[in-house]
Amino acid sequence: MRSSHPDSDEALMLAYAAGHSKSFDALYSRHEAGMLRFIARTLGRAQETHVEEVFQETWLRIISGRNSFRPQGAQWRTWAFAIAHHTAMDHLRRIQRQPATVASLQAQEEAASQASEAETICALPIHPHAAQPASQIPTDEQVFWRAAGQQLLRCLEELPPEQRAAFLLKHEEDCSLQELAVHLGIGFEALRSRLRYSLQKLRQCMGSYLSALHSQS
Repeated sequence: MRSSHPDSDEALMLAYAAGHSKSFDALYSRHEAGMLRFIARTLGRAQETHVEEVFQETWLRIISGRNSFRPQGAQWRTWAFAIAHHTAMDHLRRIQRQPATVASLQAQEEAASQASEAETICALPIHPHAAQPASQIPTDEQVFWRAAGQQLLRCLEELPPEQRAAFLLKHEEDCSLQELAVHLGIGFEALRSRLRYSLQKLRQCMGSYLSALHSQS
């Protein structure tokens, strides 16, 4: 077992599978925000109105699969976020099979335009001053990092869904490559290929901001 600590994710999941509902409440509270953010970024802004639906379906799948979780095979976080990945991909495949209507496109555009810029930027890991009050950060740096954060979101949007999800799981959720390959149902080299291409595209897309950072260092 990865961890025998009674408050570890793995121990909580096993306790929930044994009938302790409060253990699930603890898991949900611990991972709600991260799971929601991952699903939102995996789906992209065009599917922003469906994030909550996919989020709920993910947790239903986690609940349904509680007896299949084996801590010897993977950390709970990797197992759960792989379920989130599959649920998001299933949704995107369903959407691709459906003809887009003018009304649905307008609703998606309206929802995207109403997204809170402040919440988006605060959630980005790219900001190096996240722990500092805004008043302590020079104005020019605030402008730079706000623009960089917006560009990063645009770059992520341009990635194919499979590459975007692999990048987010590896670099934001810190899942291991071996566990990811197993739980995403793809080969190790295929996963490495997705990550390599996603990084190449992001570096190219973020080129001017990366150059500015290198010149400052």
